[in-house]
Amino acid sequence: MSLALHTRTHLVHRPLGVEHPYAVSPDQRVPAIPRVSEPLRLGLLAPADASGLVVELRWSSGGVDRLPLHAVGDEPSDAAALAGGDGHLSTAQARALSSDDAWAVDLPPLTSETGRYRFVGDDLDPTEWFDLYPAAWSVAPDAAVTGAPEHLVRGSVQALRSAAGVHRLSFSLRLVPGDHVVGFGERFDAVDQVGRRPDSVVFEQYKSQGEYRRTYLPMPFAHVISTDGTSWGFHIRTARRVWFDVGASDPSLLTVEVDLGSSREAVDVGVFTGTPAEVLSKFLDEVGRATELPGWVLKLWASGNEWNSQAAVEAVVARHHAEDIPIGAVVIEAWSDEQSFTTFNDAHYTPHLDGTPHQASDFTYPFDGHWPDPAGMVRKLHEVDIRVLLWTIPLQGDEAGFGAEPLADARIMAERGYAVQEDDGRPYRNRGWWFPDALMPDFTNPEARAWWLDKRRWLVRDLGIDGFKTDGGEHAWGSNLRYGDGSRGDEGNNRYPSEYAAAFGELLSSEGRAPVTFSRAGYTGSQAHGVVWAGDENSTWDAFRHSLNAGITAAACGIVYWGWDIAGFSGPVPDAELYLRATAASAFLPVMQYHSEFNHHRTPSRDRTPWNVAEQSNDSRVVPVFRRYTLLREGLLGYLAASARAAVTTDHPLLRGLFFDWPDDERVWDFPHQFLCGNDLLVHPVTQPGAREWTTWLPAGQWVDVWTGEDLPGGTLHTRAVPLDILPVYCRAGAWPELGGLFHPSA
Repeated sequence: MSLALHTRTHLVHRPLGVEHPYAVSPDQRVPAIPRVSEPLRLGLLAPADASGLVVELRWSSGGVDRLPLHAVGDEPSDAAALAGGDGHLSTAQARALSSDDAWAVDLPPLTSETGRYRFVGDDLDPTEWFDLYPAAWSVAPDAAVTGAPEHLVRGSVQALRSAAGVHRLSFSLRLVPGDHVVGFGERFDAVDQVGRRPDSVVFEQYKSQGEYRRTYLPMPFAHVISTDGTSWGFHIRTARRVWFDVGASDPSLLTVEVDLGSSREAVDVGVFTGTPAEVLSKFLDEVGRATELPGWVLKLWASGNEWNSQAAVEAVVARHHAEDIPIGAVVIEAWSDEQSFTTFNDAHYTPHLDGTPHQASDFTYPFDGHWPDPAGMVRKLHEVDIRVLLWTIPLQGDEAGFGAEPLADARIMAERGYAVQEDDGRPYRNRGWWFPDALMPDFTNPEARAWWLDKRRWLVRDLGIDGFKTDGGEHAWGSNLRYGDGSRGDEGNNRYPSEYAAAFGELLSSEGRAPVTFSRAGYTGSQAHGVVWAGDENSTWDAFRHSLNAGITAAACGIVYWGWDIAGFSGPVPDAELYLRATAASAFLPVMQYHSEFNHHRTPSRDRTPWNVAEQSNDSRVVPVFRRYTLLREGLLGYLAASARAAVTTDHPLLRGLFFDWPDDERVWDFPHQFLCGNDLLVHPVTQPGAREWTTWLPAGQWVDVWTGEDLPGGTLHTRAVPLDILPVYCRAGAWPELGGLFHPSA
């Protein structure tokens, strides 16, 4: 919630603030872990008319300081940089950490002396006392890092210690000149992370992920690929936050800093050697790997946030058929009341105030409503071989004006302990900017998990819903949160989106359906759970390039089924060039789908359907070229299904950077957006506007240009013309007799 939403009547200071991972809230101390020899700012929220505000410090030596606070006001917040520009959610995010009742005091550099502090003010109750334990880095034994002896730089291990214990551990792994480092989950900013400082915290960066170097799906795992073709990989075996310096400070060092929480003073590191595929396989042996999903997942998916009625969905499907553009799935986002996420908008029913689940017969629908016959709609879509996914989020609000059943469900979650909890046992309320103050179901609590899923079971059992867009999952902020499995927030928060997707996968499987979830957030272990998409992105060329980085790096970490919103989902409709370049690339990604953001139903429409893009761009080429690549995708379904099966069984990613197959070829790093689709198709998306020619590095082997049938030698650069309907694709010569007919069906 915004910290300025309520009139203040007392003093508020939280040493860790809201624990936003990248921004400071006005009620916290900075840095959150005070450091010896560094200054410290102590923040406070107070009533607007407060006076006489001071901080009282009592030091272990017996000294006492009383220092006045100064008004901070509504200074520019770090949150403003997180908004990502234009979009219906930008304003909410930008104001998430703002406050007009903030005060602060700045302390000079600290010594190692410990103390306590509290805030007092005229006619106001003082705050509680807070401990002040300045921390400093000191040498720790090499034995504090287990599992990485051959790569550990001896003497590099350090511990951040204070009188409260050890907070973090830092150590370095050795790099050699020319090493490339790929992984860390889904990374938007670059494929090769050398020279960068990624971290591993699940975070909802609303757009501009590449610019701000933040991700929904981090992992403390990466490949190190050397110039001589040797490779190894490492996995920091923790769910707590990890920071990496990948040769940014010292090109010879990959420095790792690990949050230890409070339970241990050592870090376990898994080191794997072999080819990139062998490294990935050993990692997946530890954390789990994908299972094969049904073939319909590989068809085109259609989605738009403003499709808020049965008529809208059926009209889109009818238009697809009329345009001869096949689709395999429709993702319906705007179906629910957005209070319960269990009930279709404007359904009539008797609320279950005891928390018991519904069945389809409990609901009736007005004939002139948004969804007059959901069951009939799903049945008709199934009859034309189209699957249906519904949007959901793991939050339960209880705002004024909510219906009786959502309010009752929130009360039940609090009373029965079904929600993630604060340290004091109160239910945690979402500190983020999206659905603020909502409760979060605790999927590590078996009873809570079963209750949450049972309330949605009728959608699968009675309606035949085929999957869920398991959106969100990034809402758990706070190191001291409590989960039903005994974990605290510092280790449970990152795992939350994986538990969430796993739970909905179990719901689908228990009703005889494939576990098709569609998530943007995840962590180590998400490999085993459904489909991933790149999340909220602008319709820009930068976002196109960043998305390709994200897909290639996610695949390098074992994510098999991955896609993005073709040409981005937010902002004005992309022009024809960006849309068609992105469409062509997406035809060779594991998941091909378009989606558009809510825009308050203003005109002109921002739907990303090909016909709307054609109309908005006034370009008659859009629909025919989109059709061409969608029909090509249909022809490739057998190849894609076999490639997905191979990815699951051999750990050679379906979507993979060329470094997987040619780790000793330095030129592949000059073309980071080239990728293999399966074993035999090399794809090089056109990612710059106005391109007329496009140069591709063809690695060792013999290749065939799929459009001309020209034989091409490997180990060379090849430049070809790229009119708007051509995506550079090259087939291994040995597979051309089998695959050539897909590109030349009339030959």
